[in-house]
Amino acid sequence: MLEIDFGDNGEVVVSGRLDAANAGRAQEFLDQLPGPCIVNMAGLEYISSAGLGVLLKTHKRLMVVEGGLKLTKVNKNIIDVFRYSGFDKLFEIEAQE
Repeated sequence: MLEIDFGDNGEVVVSGRLDAANAGRAQEFLDQLPGPCIVNMAGLEYISSAGLGVLLKTHKRLMVVEGGLKLTKVNKNIIDVFRYSGFDKLFEIEAQE
């Protein structure tokens, strides 16, 4: 199950599983973002290649308008996925404390 919504401070809050089953819904939500965005991933348990694709597509679209995605509160397992895929070089990532 994936939960994606705006937090109190305007950042996007993602929790649950960002996988093929939820990628379409996540993409629809992120397609509404007009500019740079912080994505709080404290509750994200799992991300698949489909989820990585959603983030990459959104990041590329927002980079055109001097934006992009900043990923915050990312747990160690998700950081490992970004590192193994090389996505750690594409995104600004802050680890979960």
